[in-house]
Amino acid sequence: MPFATAVDNVVEALKQHGFGELSDIDIWAAFKEKLNVERRPYRILGACNPPLAQRAIAADADIGLLLPCNVVVREEADGSVIVAFMDPEAVLQLVDNPSVQAMAKEVKALLLKVSHSLEA
Repeated sequence: MPFATAVDNVVEALKQHGFGELSDIDIWAAFKEKLNVERRPYRILGACNPPLAQRAIAADADIGLLLPCNVVVREEADGSVIVAFMDPEAVLQLVDNPSVQAMAKEVKALLLKVSHSLEA
């Protein structure tokens, strides 16, 4: 599918599973503007599930350093589009707090649902 359609599909799938899009970083455009470098489309979407983010911040005020959950949408040389999700369990292991680690499992489960919904 076209890159822009893939991005739209990811954003919609995230919404269906309780995530909002906090940020959208267009790496391709930034490289073109700042470095005059051409590359294939590459976007980093910062996704946030507000209820879980609120619980995480209540558990550890500095957790914002590890939020939001990043999702990468990138185009390969053959024109295929790859969607990659961060692993919140791996990232939030940096926080030595059992309640945060439990939330990381919840977030990972939701992101897996998002990923599986894109495969259909």
